[in-house]
Amino acid sequence: MNKYELALVVNAKIEDDARAAVVEKAKEYISRAGGTVTEVEDWGKKKLAYDIQKMSDGFFYFIQFDAPATAPKQLEQHVRIMDNVLRFLCVRKDEA
Repeated sequence: MNKYELALVVNAKIEDDARAAVVEKAKEYISRAGGTVTEVEDWGKKKLAYDIQKMSDGFFYFIQFDAPATAPKQLEQHVRIMDNVLRFLCVRKDEA
């Protein structure tokens, strides 16, 4: 099992419960790929460096999880087509 981090930038113009549903859906995709979520950080609403889909703000979430090496590819396939996710990035964390 490797340690990974998924960064999500979620649309700021949706309701709180819809935003929470996006994060829950991402966590569900992680567990479906064989991973276990260890921590979810909510950084709140931040100004974006440049407009994405005509939006200048987004909610930032960082999800740490342990998963097999095949999980990030499966996860990215699902997250890529999710509504209300403006940007995402999945990276492997160092074993420091």
